[in-house]
Amino acid sequence: MNWTVYQHITINHFKVDNVSNSSVLQVGSAGSISGISQLYNTGGFIEPAPELTEPTPFNFVPLPNPV
Repeated sequence: MNWTVYQHITINHFKVDNVSNSSVLQVGSAGSISGISQLYNTGGFIEPAPELTEPTPFNFVPLPNPV
């Protein structure tokens, strides 16, 4: 079965509050969605961040070891 979709999309205001590394944002129809990851050093940092030395309010989730 073949589908033909004709669309006209007008967006006057579009606000995205949060984007994570695994987010997918789609407007309209797509035959396929392929992932892309882009990393930018917008702060101009030249060395790694320091290690944590005191407890933080974050809840860390243990991840399984890769096989």
